[in-house]
Parts: sequence; structure tokens; C-alpha cells
Amino acid sequence: MSAATHVGYYHAMPNMIAKTLLLALALSVVGDALAQMPPQFQPTRKPKHHYLKHERHERGEAEPPTPVVRIDNRDSVVTAPGAFNGRPYWLALAQCGGIYFKLNTLYTDAAIRARVVKPDPRANADLTKKLNDAIRTATAYFDGAEHFLMTDREIERADAVLAYDASARAAGERLKSIDAALAAAKACPALYQACQAAYPKHSSEPIAPTG
Repeated sequence: MSAATHVGYYHAMPNMIAKTLLLALALSVVGDALAQMPPQFQPTRKPKHHYLKHERHERGEAEPPTPVVRIDNRDSVVTAPGAFNGRPYWLALAQCGGIYFKLNTLYTDAAIRARVVKPDPRANADLTKKLNDAIRTATAYFDGAEHFLMTDREIERADAVLAYDASARAAGERLKSIDAALAAAKACPALYQACQAAYPKHSSEPIAPTG
């Protein structure tokens, strides 16, 4: 217990109760979002390096360089016009998945504020729908990336996740706002449509519009 809590304990009780309620409500919103996350992004399965990276950031240390993406000559490549042309399908889909995953996180933060900090039921309902749409969309992109890696390289799902995980995370972590994430995601629907046209078995999940 901090010194501030010891001094004027009873005067601090209302603030303590408010903080407890805030935490409980925040966990409720985040819990709903976590339940829909793809398995490789569940907090209980985050690799140790994820936490070490966070600790380095908290201490103000420089981040290590992003691992080099290993391209294989067996990889199917995007041939449709746009930002992802010439890129392996698995990499492009994984990066879009990372963008939508970050969008889900940003919407979750905004929903917590709309539910707790400055209550706005209408905004909370809208944001909750958007965060759910974003995580479903992210999952569809991740599934597509896995299908390409498993088929093209003939590897297991766990190895496919390891192959695209770093690229997906890097694509999302650089985005700091909802507007930035939405701007980054603009090229993704066209990519997914091209994937569905060329490889329908690899991208069969419907994509919900995310605004």
C-alpha cells in the first residue's frame, strides 16, 4: 500500500472504489475482445520476446530490428495492381491481419473510455461492434496467410504462424491511432478480393466492413 493510501485512508476510499470499478469494467470490455482473438494472439500464448520488447520500450531502450522476412520461391505472389503487388500472398495477408488486429485494440481502448471514463452508451455500442468486426476481419486475414504458407511450403499450422507472426505484429505496432489504422487498411479489401478470385480456398471467410 502506498504512502498516499496510508494518509487519509478513509478520504481515499471513494477514489479506490472508483478505480476498482473502472478496472472491472475495463476488463469486461477487454475480455470480450480477447475471447475472439485468433489463438496465436491470445495473451497466454505470447512468446517471451513480446514481454521483453515491452520492457525495453518502458525503459526507453531502442527496439531490436524486425526479423528479415524469408521469401521462398514456392510462395504464391500477388499479381493484382495495388500496394501489395509482387508481395507473397501470405505476407500481404498477415500484414493486413496485423493492421486489423491493432484496429481492434484501438477500438477496445476507445470503448473503455466510452463505457467508463466519459459514459456514452451509443458510442460504446458503436465501438463494440467495430472492435468485434475488426477482430473477425483480422482472423480471416490470418487464416488466409496460414493457408498459403501451409499449402505453398507444405508446413504445419504452428510453423506457418511462426513464419508470419513477426510481420503481422510489426504492421500493427507502428499504428498509433484509429485514423492511422483505417488509412493503412484501405488497400486490404482489394487484396482480399484478389485473393478470393485467384485462390478461393485460401480466402473463403467473409470480410465484414470496418469503418
